[in-house]
Amino acid sequence: MAREKLALVGIGKIATDQHVPALADSPDWELAATVSRHGTVSGVEAFTDIGDMLAARPGIGTVSLCLPPVPRFAAAQAVLRAGRNLMLEKPPGATLAEVHALHDLARAHGVSIFATWHSRMAHAVGAAKRWLAGRSIHEGRIIWREDVRKWHPGQDWIFEAGGMGVFDPGINALSILTEILPAPVHLTGAELDFPANRQAPIAARLDLSGGISADFDFRQEGPQTWDMEFATDAGLMALRMGGNILEIDGQRAEGQDSIMGEYPALYARMAELVRGVASDMDLSPMVLVADAFTLGRRNIVETFEF
Repeated sequence: MAREKLALVGIGKIATDQHVPALADSPDWELAATVSRHGTVSGVEAFTDIGDMLAARPGIGTVSLCLPPVPRFAAAQAVLRAGRNLMLEKPPGATLAEVHALHDLARAHGVSIFATWHSRMAHAVGAAKRWLAGRSIHEGRIIWREDVRKWHPGQDWIFEAGGMGVFDPGINALSILTEILPAPVHLTGAELDFPANRQAPIAARLDLSGGISADFDFRQEGPQTWDMEFATDAGLMALRMGGNILEIDGQRAEGQDSIMGEYPALYARMAELVRGVASDMDLSPMVLVADAFTLGRRNIVETFEF
């Protein structure tokens, strides 16, 4: 079968590291155009304005947006109003209101929209969800600490208002949590650490219903930590390496050391949605982050520079 044409918007680090390789190997998609002020992909037609691309390439039926959250809304609106399917890099927008508006716009134009959560596609997430089904969780903790200088070198936007700061990786943990738990959780309290010269937090500690806590930090050097652990009525369960390894009572049960495979799975899911003229807009991870900004106590910490 012929691959469907897709345009990729925002050719930055995440696009070149993950989206472009996933599309190159996809049986469903052909990367037919890019839109970016700076980046390009070798051998692919490049535009600098999304309106120009939409007008010039009516045969491109799907657009994947990798722009930062704040400038994304206008581009997303343009895509949907042009009658094209839309895939959104996480988080799906800067605010919940924006994302709800995009969902409504997609319905009005009869196209598919997909709010992606790449960490849900990690190797062991499905197995963890199946293991927890029907079990009681006594308590849980999430430790998600990484080095912002490694993953977002020089990207000041991530610490601007709307950039989410440490919640950019933290929402990955929350996307896994909301996927695997047998019952919903809600935020009960939070503490957020803001550098004195920044508008988004560099660390956060969350309390969630059901005795679950989360510790997010953007300042960890050396080995990175992406773990969650749960004490249940059937023993201890842990997810390591961002959801790629499942442990039961300290013994490895399933998974792979590699973190690759998440983005190919997202594009396979997008192909399913487009074929079925369906949408996938689970916003539960974003709700928890919004609630953390609403309920969280704000601490001012030392300045941060890249």
